[in-house]
Amino acid sequence: MTTSNNTMDYTANRELLGSRTFKFACHDSVPCFTRCCHNADMYLYPYDIVRMKQNLNMTSEAFLVAHTTTAIRSMPTFPNVMLKMSDRQGNPCTFLTEKGCTIYPDRPYSCRAYPLEPAIYGDADGSMHMQYYVMHHDYCKGHDEDKEWTAKAWMADQEMQVYHEPNNCWARIAGRLQGDSFKAQGLDMNSPPMKMAFMASYNMDTFRRFVFETSFLSRYVIAQQQLDAVKQDDRELLMLGLSWIEKFLFGEGQLEERA
Repeated sequence: MTTSNNTMDYTANRELLGSRTFKFACHDSVPCFTRCCHNADMYLYPYDIVRMKQNLNMTSEAFLVAHTTTAIRSMPTFPNVMLKMSDRQGNPCTFLTEKGCTIYPDRPYSCRAYPLEPAIYGDADGSMHMQYYVMHHDYCKGHDEDKEWTAKAWMADQEMQVYHEPNNCWARIAGRLQGDSFKAQGLDMNSPPMKMAFMASYNMDTFRRFVFETSFLSRYVIAQQQLDAVKQDDRELLMLGLSWIEKFLFGEGQLEERA
């Protein structure tokens, strides 16, 4: 993404990157190492849950109970899911040790993206657009390092590409949920449609049972190749779940209903 002039666009503690580069490195020789892993108010995407619970060999339900908290924030009828911090001094992340992150290969999207913030905007009409920002916190000394990055190079280095498809789909849904249409219908986060949508986005073990142990397959056309994939692959199952949410809540999307 490019900008039309040489002036950085500042919003609070972040700056619009555009086509520019930024300097950053994070390693155990940086004075602030792991400081950002304390008392974090971090949203989790659905695919974050998939990766983290698999790393820990936990079910989705067990992971959600043990390691997350929910609250109504940007979506009036759907809970945001946040990573729960530990009760240790300074409220560090549960997965943090002196040597760093114990689930580093499967760390959340926000962790691997930092200091880059790929802001995926899902609008109320279902359209999307993306802008790249660089975050600045006073405690972070990683910006003093010499390594220079473009947004594309940083995302490749942090292996973020596999997150983009499910995150983009989720952003499109979340953008629609930020409107007041469901609240106007008297729905809230505990209403059956919202609980079903939560299951299909954040609880893959339960959603897999829903797909294979209810009338789901008699109601929707699922190609055999996709069906074989979702039996074993939680990422593929999540993509099906997000497609189903679009059909179930909004009557849209590519998931085909049987005649």
